[in-house]
Amino acid sequence: MAPPAMAPPFCSDHTRRKDLPTSKANLATVRRGRRFEALAEAFLHERGWRVLERNVRFLRKEIDLVVEKDGIVAFVEVKGRNGPAFGHPLDAITRRKRQAIFVAARGWIARSDFRARSYRFDTVSVGLMPDGSFDVEHVEGAWIE
Repeated sequence: MAPPAMAPPFCSDHTRRKDLPTSKANLATVRRGRRFEALAEAFLHERGWRVLERNVRFLRKEIDLVVEKDGIVAFVEVKGRNGPAFGHPLDAITRRKRQAIFVAARGWIARSDFRARSYRFDTVSVGLMPDGSFDVEHVEGAWIE
């Protein structure tokens, strides 16, 4: 019997996930991150963006959202904060993180049948306000690779 074929790098079922919680604190962080991503997705949807994929993985790199509007595909990194103590959420997107998203985006384009007029990198920040509401900011073309 032949050994099973190797899964493609995008197959999340076969990719080792680093974000799996190992404690209650980590579980809360993962849940909060998923909540921020859901808020970002709803925010973009209200503005006419269509989600093509969520949590895209390629070679251990991840893109939170891949969205499309008017022939433009945006690879979106979502960052959130529960308060101002750690600075603006977008300050957490380092050069290394941008490079990882770029690698995953190239992989997504290579394997996707979707052809866009253009591609870009966007960010969405989600901040929890003192009154319990959320401040959501979408930065289009946040960086260029």
